[in-house]
Amino acid sequence: MAELEIDVQSFDIPRLITVYPDQAGIRWWTKAWFNNQEEGENSIEITRMTAIRFLQNQIDKDTMLEEYFPKQMEVYRNAIEQTRVQLLKQINI
Repeated sequence: MAELEIDVQSFDIPRLITVYPDQAGIRWWTKAWFNNQEEGENSIEITRMTAIRFLQNQIDKDTMLEEYFPKQMEVYRNAIEQTRVQLLKQINI
């Protein structure tokens, strides 16, 4: 068992976030998808500056998700933690 190594990050849940403007380019929105859902979450209006900062990699994906989709990120964190605990239990068997 000592040689068994498990990379918990390989059990990560896919998550995607995008930003996009309306047709006039005045209002900006963000939308997220968790666990490869086809429809994704409802879009949320954001500021133009937030969109620009995200597009310039000044705000990372998880920071945006935490800010605009906190309930979904809580579920994400809980699922990752449960997976980690289950894997550690299997290793200790």
